[in-house]
Amino acid sequence: MGLMRSRSPLLWCLLLVAAQVTGATKRFRTTVTEDEQVQGFFGSWGSTKASGPEPASGPEPGDLAAAFTVPTLAGELSYQPGAVPGSLLIHAFTNKSGFLECLWSSESSLSSLVRDLPASTQVLFLSLDDSAVSDALWMREQLQRAAVHSKKEVLSRLHFSPVPVFALGNWIPNVLCYWGCFGFNCGFSQAVFTSKEWKMPVIIKRLDARYDWLTGRWGQRSYQLIDAGDGCHPTPIVAGAVAWVSEGNCSFFTKVQSMAKSNASGVLVYALPGNPIQDMNCVEDECYVQLGIPAAMVHLELAVEQAFRLGQKVNVSFQTTPSPSFFIGINQQGALSEMGSFLYPTFSFINWQAQWFDFYAALQLKLQNPAQVVPVFDKVQMQGDKGAVATVVLPLGLSHFDTLELDASLSCPGRRDSSCAPWDHTVQLFVCCNHLSPYCNIELGRWITTFHRGTGRWLTDVSPLIPLLDSNKCNFTMKTAPWAKPWVVSLNLRFSVSNQTGHRLETLRPFRAVPLYSGGTFDKNYNKRYQPIKFSVPSSSTKKVELFAVITGHGSDENGCGEFCVTSHHFLINAAFNNTLSFDSAGTALGCTQRVKDGAVPNEHGTWLYGRGGWCDGLQVDPWRIDITKQLDLSGLNTVIYFGLFDGKDPDPSQQPGYIIMQSFLIFYK
Repeated sequence: MGLMRSRSPLLWCLLLVAAQVTGATKRFRTTVTEDEQVQGFFGSWGSTKASGPEPASGPEPGDLAAAFTVPTLAGELSYQPGAVPGSLLIHAFTNKSGFLECLWSSESSLSSLVRDLPASTQVLFLSLDDSAVSDALWMREQLQRAAVHSKKEVLSRLHFSPVPVFALGNWIPNVLCYWGCFGFNCGFSQAVFTSKEWKMPVIIKRLDARYDWLTGRWGQRSYQLIDAGDGCHPTPIVAGAVAWVSEGNCSFFTKVQSMAKSNASGVLVYALPGNPIQDMNCVEDECYVQLGIPAAMVHLELAVEQAFRLGQKVNVSFQTTPSPSFFIGINQQGALSEMGSFLYPTFSFINWQAQWFDFYAALQLKLQNPAQVVPVFDKVQMQGDKGAVATVVLPLGLSHFDTLELDASLSCPGRRDSSCAPWDHTVQLFVCCNHLSPYCNIELGRWITTFHRGTGRWLTDVSPLIPLLDSNKCNFTMKTAPWAKPWVVSLNLRFSVSNQTGHRLETLRPFRAVPLYSGGTFDKNYNKRYQPIKFSVPSSSTKKVELFAVITGHGSDENGCGEFCVTSHHFLINAAFNNTLSFDSAGTALGCTQRVKDGAVPNEHGTWLYGRGGWCDGLQVDPWRIDITKQLDLSGLNTVIYFGLFDGKDPDPSQQPGYIIMQSFLIFYK
């Protein structure tokens, strides 16, 4: 089934969107710019440009999903707002996509879905093609086979509809078409073959190799195609051309490397008859070798093979035809959601989105806990040197609270991911309540923005920093890199009591924060900047002393430091107690996917998956807290010294060094 032909889903989608765009144009515009004509029927498909208000046509992300009923192979799936526990994800398959073909034929992809799909999540599988009956049967068979060895019951939460999307008769086709998609593996990626002996071009689907080990991109031109056998060894005949090579006999990496050494302009690997398109990726140490040409996988095209046998010249070019969106999410609150970018073909991206929905549902419950809420920003645009600024008068009666949480969100100027800033940046919140205080303009919280992805919301416990709020009137400044595109920020301060038993309060409250060390350029002089700091415990009533630090590594030298290297940060107390924070997941391939359950926004349009030096894209930076009371002489003089290491040694990069952003304190409680 997976390789059978069917009519393109694009025609009905074009007709639907054309009607929407025409209606929107009549309602809101009397003139159309040339740029809008270029976007035409496709809206944001394939485009990342945010050019003013979006047409008011169809549901948008954040809108509540309307009720619907869809026939399935097991009966029907009926969705009623508020009646379906957990989240519902919708996936529309089409055989016109090489990416989706690989998604559904990869054993690791299928296994990830049946193994890791959260128990709170259901998935509805649809087909965009008129082969929907056979598509539904095939998809069910693929997942049933993958679930045989799984100890987790998942099939009852997977629903397969034999009705094609264009015949559903509900709002789902509208959203799939109107939202479209952009980014990696979006749309119909195709290879176009031409020859003087042919009357018509031959167009087939393709799947580009992983982008992070191949730095080359297909140009907007026609290349000569040269048959290079299996491509396992360099050959001069492909110089300047695209190499046509068969799968097998050596790794994908070896094929691309051999053709790169032959000065080929690119590589097309064709699947052997009966085999599906595969995800062409590097393995282990291969991934540290970057190659400067593009590569893709396609099916064997008989017209091309015949032309080569007859000695005919074949040219190839590359195109991406806009497509409907392949995925829609409905979260636990019943709100529609984009699913982001699937950077490579695995159902893990569905699982990560479902995990984030679980996180967000749990966050909503936490926000219902009793607290004194102080608003700071309410959907304020943050951009430029100034950032977002607010002056807040704190209410009276906060002195008995021992917990301070930052309820922060970052959203985009528009409701689509396409309106979001494309790069990740550090966001910092500074506070100044008393201009004469040593606490003025000290960082209260830190977050990292996403790659081109919509809203994130986080609750960060910064209770040890309550002493920074040393006046009833405070100035708050939230800012990121001044050259970054705008983000919309919201922030509430939440004050509460952490440990309440009956009518008796048993709490320790921070009363003093002593600043320690900041970071800096992570080079051979990094640790030479720091000297021991001597201190004494300020009061006989002090019950606890805590080490508090917020540390992140950024930039990249030849070792990937500080963003992608494992650094360790040491606070040595009284020359005897080494308190160490180590970023062990930095540089790992999937380090930040492990933080989705903590609130890291998944499926961003960039390298969000990799572990980093103390942070992840689309996530708060959690403070590091260590109780050091027993390490101290509570009645005498103490010392603390900080040093940061790479690979157990002082950093000593030979090229552009990275840097460490750090804020650290001694916190005293009574």
